[in-house]
Amino acid sequence: MERTVVPLVGTDEFKIGSDIVIFSFIIAFGVVKAFTNLVSGVLADRYTRKKVLILGWLIGMPVPFLLGWGPTWNWIIIANVLLGISQGLAWSMTVNMKIDLVGPKKRGLAMGLNEAAGYGAVGLTALLTGYLASTYGLRPEPFYIGIFYTIAGLLLSILVIRDTRPFAKLETKQVAVTASGETAHKPNLFWVFKETSFKNKNLFSVSQAGLINNLNDGMSWGVFPLLFIAAGVGLEGVGWIKAVYPVVWGVGQIVTGPLADRWGRKPLIVWGMFVQVLGHIVIGLEMFDPLTAGLVGSVLLGLGTAMVYPALLAAVSDAAHPSWRASSLGVYRFWRDMGYAIGALMAGVVGNFFGLMWAVHIAGIITLLSGIVVWVRMKETMNKNLTK
Repeated sequence: MERTVVPLVGTDEFKIGSDIVIFSFIIAFGVVKAFTNLVSGVLADRYTRKKVLILGWLIGMPVPFLLGWGPTWNWIIIANVLLGISQGLAWSMTVNMKIDLVGPKKRGLAMGLNEAAGYGAVGLTALLTGYLASTYGLRPEPFYIGIFYTIAGLLLSILVIRDTRPFAKLETKQVAVTASGETAHKPNLFWVFKETSFKNKNLFSVSQAGLINNLNDGMSWGVFPLLFIAAGVGLEGVGWIKAVYPVVWGVGQIVTGPLADRWGRKPLIVWGMFVQVLGHIVIGLEMFDPLTAGLVGSVLLGLGTAMVYPALLAAVSDAAHPSWRASSLGVYRFWRDMGYAIGALMAGVVGNFFGLMWAVHIAGIITLLSGIVVWVRMKETMNKNLTK
């Protein structure tokens, strides 16, 4: 809902002139979600996946009301703080629960399905809110659908979902050593943070790639509506541009998830980052008219993200032992979702001084460097003997 509408609410309704202030809602979301990801694995191991999932949906209940009827920009910020906590808990549990269920043979498939469901819905909702906003206005009508989403998510979590922690305990007994040489033990979160962030070369490579991937998303989330509206693209056109990125990202993972199980994690991560660079080039160099450039660039950004997203999650699951995998996934998702805040902050600072198009250029350069880091430092994490 936010991807098409909220930056325009800041400029049109609240008359905010600073890019950094407008992008502050993304910064708040990214930072809060990142830190919630960090503790979500610990909470899952202590209180069960299902309880944390339900808590995430409960915390998200006020969000569509705050976005639709909040009287000042501060209410939008508060909504995104709650949204960050909600997603940090709920989406982290969907990741952990699918990994628990499938075991090592189908991790890419599981993550592809999980992220396809999530980002496919993001894309379709971005398109829908674009049409609603062009027909009825920026608020509150586009946010009515959010009320339905939160109620449906909460009821499904309470009535349908069963906890999956017993599957993780079973795998812990079966796996002595991971492909990266990690063994079973119960480390504290500080140890897992160091191991995932920089000590383990594979986990470091994956963590920085995840951060840069979401830096692109955070940049595009704030920049694209303002950039393309200024270029003469209408609200419906912006809705299409904002929809294409996550729809291709989501649907593409139905294919790229299983490919990560067949080809390995590293090739999809490296080439996925490079495909995203092509998306930045198409938009940044204005190779077509604004609407066409936005659509083509968003397709390339979505395709590149679809390649890396399930492979990154599967690589973390390969490298971390099941006994501390949930915590390691939380650390990886901490760095990945911190990319939202860093991307939005970078875009705001660069946009204020040099113009929004330069934010696209810088994101492209950083993405290229990130792909090279994975190419040089990461070793394949998939145990091919388990996937035969």
